[in-house]
Amino acid sequence: MVPFGVSCWFESMGCCRMNKEVNMAVSSKSRQMTLIRSPLGEIRISRKYMPLLRAGAIGLFVLSVIAVWQLVVVLGRYPAFILPAPREVGNELLSILPTPAFWGHVATTLLEVLGGLSIGAALAIGLGYLIAKSSIINTLASPLVVASQAIPIVAIAPLLAIWFGYGLTPKIVTSLLIVFFPILVSVVAGLRSVEPNLRDLMRSLQATRWQMLIKLEAPAALPMVLSGLKVGATLAVVGAIVGEFVNSDRGLGFLIKQGNGEYNTARTFAALIVLIVMALAMYGSVALVERKWLAWRR
Repeated sequence: MVPFGVSCWFESMGCCRMNKEVNMAVSSKSRQMTLIRSPLGEIRISRKYMPLLRAGAIGLFVLSVIAVWQLVVVLGRYPAFILPAPREVGNELLSILPTPAFWGHVATTLLEVLGGLSIGAALAIGLGYLIAKSSIINTLASPLVVASQAIPIVAIAPLLAIWFGYGLTPKIVTSLLIVFFPILVSVVAGLRSVEPNLRDLMRSLQATRWQMLIKLEAPAALPMVLSGLKVGATLAVVGAIVGEFVNSDRGLGFLIKQGNGEYNTARTFAALIVLIVMALAMYGSVALVERKWLAWRR
């Protein structure tokens, strides 16, 4: 016969084990669900249905925009050179998509965007680190950087064309100047967000400056840096188009100018749609990198 105390101990251990298994099951189930807050309340949806839900929401939004667009054209009775109907823009887009000249324009703009974003990000990360680590550089460089943002980029673009010629270089520099500031701010803010007690811990472990950067500062600043890169990825498209508006003979900005000059508004809208897709692709690429590199936060 098992003593009463021993039997109670076995029962308590069994209950603890059962509670632990139940908690693990509940936790595993909760990780597979996503909580969506809406005006009607909170809804829990399985994670495997989230891509389908996002695709449906995007499709519904696009269809709504097209429906409102068509309604405005019909009610306003606008001619095609003022506001073309969605079907006319679609036909124009289908007519220029197979042509090699169109893809040459896309490749030119994409090269300018990638060049401006990569060079601007590299310069912003380098200067941001120096500003965050040195009070002297912060005092000297910060007023100049802030003052440079008061100058409209449209006013600088003609000067860049004069200084750097009429090739890809002035467009890349224009894109670089637009993306530089938001990435710089995110880098400085990310590096300054590191907890002081963590810095003290690294110093107590006799970590070198390089180890401090790799093991502590870079992982801590990475979320904010990637947020700045997402903003910069979309602004880089704007910078490239501004440069192409000033002077260019190729690129999507040139295609837009050509459509406006010929009163071919459908072509202008088609080029704008391609620009939107390019900006979304740039943003989505950085978001995928963020999702992969910050998987440890989830």
